Amino acid sequence: MSFSIDTWMQEYQKAVESHFGDRIWFIGLQGSYGRGEATEQSDIDVVLILDEISAQDLQIYSNLLDVLPEREKVCGFVSGKEELLAWEPSDLFQFYYDTTPVMGSLDILLEHIQREDIRRAIRIGACNAYHMCVHNLVHEKSGDILKGLYKSAAFTLQAIAFFQTGTYVKQKTALKSQLRPEDKNILETGMELKRKDTVSNEELDDFSALLIRWASEWIRRCREDT
Repeated sequence: MSFSIDTWMQEYQKAVESHFGDRIWFIGLQGSYGRGEATEQSDIDVVLILDEISAQDLQIYSNLLDVLPEREKVCGFVSGKEELLAWEPSDLFQFYYDTTPVMGSLDILLEHIQREDIRRAIRIGACNAYHMCVHNLVHEKSGDILKGLYKSAAFTLQAIAFFQTGTYVKQKTALKSQLRPEDKNILETGMELKRKDTVSNEELDDFSALLIRWASEWIRRCREDT
């Protein structure tokens, strides 16, 4: 039987409401299911925001997930409301735009996000990509790690496109048209890597060099723009 994310979310919401009731502030969906790009291998990135979170709440939440179908694919973000409202604004930018609401609204987060926070998200993303790519090329030499770095770079590219155009694009295929050629090349390389079962040593070297050059450019550009 084929998997339906809508049916799963209905079952999930029913289970969560039965345990937490009116303590629930927000339920949402992130990741490939939230973007409409899911495959059979995709994780279910579900967001749950309660009035507050305790260790006991987390244990209850974990237990209720254990009895839902596709448990091994379930991940996501859990938080108390006040912690989320006080979160690092450069993270809130991506969180807000990449989350599809199922119950409640995140619109209040927009009050906490300024244009400079988006620039900071770009800078942090570029710095992380640069550091981890250098580390991987010298030490782990892992194709899987490189794939993960290109996946993370796609979020930075979304921030770049939003910073430049004022439009947030969730789908990668649509994002291409919003990017400069050098940024588009990173996105397309990441999509190519995702389709590969293995990464050869030559590809590891070439794709790592490409990502390092791209990240280096954005690190320096963000510094010059401040």
